[in-house]
Amino acid sequence: QINFVACQLFALLAAFWFRIYLGPSHVSSAVRHAFATLFGIYFAVFCFGWYSIHLFVLVMMNYGIMNMASIPNVHRYSFVVAMGYLTLCHISRIYIFHYGILTTDFSGPLMIITQKITTLACQLHDGIGRQAEELTAEQNRLAVKTRPSLLEYLSYLLNFMSIIAGPCSNYKDYIAFIEGRHVHMKLLEVNWKQKGYDRLPDPSPTGAVMYKLCITLVSLILFLTLTKNFPMAYIIDNEFLDKTPFLSRLGYLYVVTQAAKPKYYFAWTLADAVNNAAGYGFSGVDERGTFRWDLLSNLNIWNIETATSFKMYIENWNIQTAAWLKRVCYDRAPWYPTALTFILSALWHGIYPGYYFTFLTGILITLAARAIRNNCRHYFLSSVPLKIAYDVVTWIVTQLAVCYTVAPFVMLAVEPTIKFYKSMYFHMHILSILVLLMLPIRPQAHSVRKPRNQAVQNSVKSK
Repeated sequence: QINFVACQLFALLAAFWFRIYLGPSHVSSAVRHAFATLFGIYFAVFCFGWYSIHLFVLVMMNYGIMNMASIPNVHRYSFVVAMGYLTLCHISRIYIFHYGILTTDFSGPLMIITQKITTLACQLHDGIGRQAEELTAEQNRLAVKTRPSLLEYLSYLLNFMSIIAGPCSNYKDYIAFIEGRHVHMKLLEVNWKQKGYDRLPDPSPTGAVMYKLCITLVSLILFLTLTKNFPMAYIIDNEFLDKTPFLSRLGYLYVVTQAAKPKYYFAWTLADAVNNAAGYGFSGVDERGTFRWDLLSNLNIWNIETATSFKMYIENWNIQTAAWLKRVCYDRAPWYPTALTFILSALWHGIYPGYYFTFLTGILITLAARAIRNNCRHYFLSSVPLKIAYDVVTWIVTQLAVCYTVAPFVMLAVEPTIKFYKSMYFHMHILSILVLLMLPIRPQAHSVRKPRNQAVQNSVKSK
């Protein structure tokens, strides 16, 4: 963990240096690719020693697949090999490290690289192996038309900004950043002449970086003061269970779940700041004319803490992983996309049983929450007081549902998970099943079956 923090802080300094002295106006794209890759390899070796060989083995195996496999199958082979290798490493680290130890090891970077490998393979398949009319608007925008060179491939997967803690980004966005087109492309989406500008502005990431570093510092302080003082294990302590009433246990569950969050806020916000410091992560201009640097942000803390639905919570937690799951699984699944996406998420995280309890419970609660929202929400929109009451109740239920769902994720093993759910009387499972039995479920539109230019095709047919 000390190596992790040291590497990320050094990466932050390197990112500023990279943006100032190795900017696209000073050196070629090849030089930027080379330095980003070499720094990333050094950080990986420094942090994980010989275990970093797993990263390089997986990267090179999939480079061979990307160049040798047929385009119609490249995404399938890449997915099977990357997820298979990651799963084998998840299994082996249980025997390399003690079961249940929560340590920062090589599996974290391997998980990010797996995301990038499968993302690139799917986007390459979209760009070369599919027709434009078969793609959604997003798939068409991100489609990769040519196989990357070895240097581009290594830079995308192993660059120092994301090698340690991510996040996963799209290949075309990364290449545009290296070539100096990243910010320019986003600025062209705005009519600056109407705003009184003679030329395109030059947004600086410094303000965004400083703001995110402040969040990182606060998260670190909360981690040092709260996380270790409110351990999740205490929620299944026999004395605690015997002496504490049910509602008090629910309240304490919320407290310990809140105490577990700062380490994620710290790691993801710092990783976001590193990318921004290098000049990567510009996402455009908002309605107020403010420059946004949240293209790679992995969380929205305000939306998480104020979420009034399970879906809203998930969409703002580990955002880039949710986007990856959507692009490689949900949008491409031929059936049961929600269930398959949750199962893939569990497999990607590892093989601890607690992960599967969490994500299988998440499927049930997601479907139940969707049914309640579709069938009941419109009754509370007729007046402001009703809407406020609805928001308050759904906020409380959402926060408690999340706590109930993620507790096994922290406990890891089967025995403490079952003990925890027994102490909670399996109430969320029971309520979710009752909701699904009593309320009608509306079918969800599946984007994989909606081509980007379907409206154009319909217009042509009608003419």
